[in-house]
Amino acid sequence: MNTPQSFDLADLAENYLRMRRHLGFKLVSFSTALHGFVRFMQEQHEPVITTALAVQWAKDEAPRSELAYTWGRRLMVVRIFARHANALDPRHQIPPADILPAPTRRSLPYIYDDVEVDALMRAASALLPPFRGKTMSTFIGLLSVTGMRTGEVHRLNLEDVDLDHGVIHVVDSKFNKSREIPLHPSTVKALANYRQERDRYLGGQGETTAFFVNVRKVRFKEQSPNQCFPGLLAIAGITAPGRPLPHLHDFRHTFATRTLTEWYRNGEDVEAMMPVLSTYLGHVDPKSTFWYLTGTLELMGLAAERLSASLGFQEEQQ
Repeated sequence: MNTPQSFDLADLAENYLRMRRHLGFKLVSFSTALHGFVRFMQEQHEPVITTALAVQWAKDEAPRSELAYTWGRRLMVVRIFARHANALDPRHQIPPADILPAPTRRSLPYIYDDVEVDALMRAASALLPPFRGKTMSTFIGLLSVTGMRTGEVHRLNLEDVDLDHGVIHVVDSKFNKSREIPLHPSTVKALANYRQERDRYLGGQGETTAFFVNVRKVRFKEQSPNQCFPGLLAIAGITAPGRPLPHLHDFRHTFATRTLTEWYRNGEDVEAMMPVLSTYLGHVDPKSTFWYLTGTLELMGLAAERLSASLGFQEEQQ
């Protein structure tokens, strides 16, 4: 009888992540969670994945908010990795999919209105030192008017922001897709203003390739806005009773939902134009974009009204 070949979990995890990234997956949050699980296994001096250990990690280290959702999401990371590990060493157990509760569908995003966006930008502008406020307010403004992913904005370099032609070049984003995002003249003006403040603040020092930089004169890290955003929500008076607080990624949902709503109001052929929005947002295919039709009750109502008209229901009711 052959003895299964043993693999170090840390090496196995790195090889797995390398393989998936080679296929075009970014795996930012996934890799963070997987590394956390590997550290847990090392602390337990356990070289083999078991269902009991996977559940223990998922429940013990999860935040105390939204427990069921968080547990299920964290266990899903282990289950996906365990399938890979089990193929190489059958001693690794694959946790059952239903062992912990998990969300049955994506939660509806928070849709910001114009007043809330303005309030958030004013709150961000008041951050100290002043350059931090300038960076954060411009960051939020760009998210709101372009629908870009937060990671895409963080990764922008000077060469990616073409102020002369009013275009942002998003390079090697999710699934290794690149695209160009045209900018409104007012957005170009705001970015040019930030660029001047940025160059003045750097004074020829620090990291000069990143477009957005922090007060330490290096690239604006993803943790920075995520850490201060709850405070900005409080200052802006934005609450969400009975649901998780809004977050930065909701600006992307807001942009897509507003675009679709405007198309419906203007009588556009939304189905025909959906690939345009899909390409603009950097989706792999339009089916990912169609999910935004559930963004607001108004948008769902407009879509239902259009469907009724196309099926002749309105004529029958008249």
